[in-house]
Amino acid sequence: MLFDLDGTLIDPAGGITGGIAAALQEAGLPIPSDQALQAMVGPRLSHALQEFAGVPEQRVDEVIALYRRHYRTTGMAASRVYPGIREALAELRARGYALAVATQKPRTLALELLGLHGLVESFDAVQGSSDDESAQGPGHGVPLGKQQIIAAALEDLGAPASAVMVGDRYQDVEGATANGLPCIGVAWGFAVDGELERAGAVTVVSSTDELLRGLPGPAGAHSGEPQVAGREAAATVAAVRGAVVDGAAEEEDHGRI
Repeated sequence: MLFDLDGTLIDPAGGITGGIAAALQEAGLPIPSDQALQAMVGPRLSHALQEFAGVPEQRVDEVIALYRRHYRTTGMAASRVYPGIREALAELRARGYALAVATQKPRTLALELLGLHGLVESFDAVQGSSDDESAQGPGHGVPLGKQQIIAAALEDLGAPASAVMVGDRYQDVEGATANGLPCIGVAWGFAVDGELERAGAVTVVSSTDELLRGLPGPAGAHSGEPQVAGREAAATVAAVRGAVVDGAAEEEDHGRI
């Protein structure tokens, strides 16, 4: 089972948007509206700065460096784990699920953030973008976008026969779909109304309790094993959709997600 980070596991609590605004101000560039700043949480930062803040391409690296400084100084400490996430992760581990993070945040920052909140040990794998967001192509060993980041996380988990992505933005849904995975959307993140449904999320949940109710408990799986195996993704989609209607999903033999 793969999770996005900001907006799904961790509430940035203004640390990201505030850091971007501070970086733009320090660089002498216009600060966009609050709505535009919110839209920048989730996509690759180098792209978001150009699309939503109009940062010239030649100044993107400068602004990113300023943002990283602000984020490490004050933004990261302002973040918090969303309610119910710790308990949900523990429950999923107890059910035998292997867990990974697949985030557009640079992997180094993702590990720092997870470490700050004591969540690193909850995951079998953590994948993110490169520290150098201008790096391009397989020759750099850098996952280019959400699709490639999810693919790298799946590879770290042993190329599972079935898996599901959990995220709060359309990039999570599209990246999952490109890898043949269903995606469960979470309503507590940064998506605008209808965004996740339009992108093709199999369902959108409003709480971690609702998320857990929609997931089967793998029979025969043993907690702590990083291997992932199970039915095809279509079976996972059916289980998730069935949970929305019935409030629970039951199957005889489930592999890890």
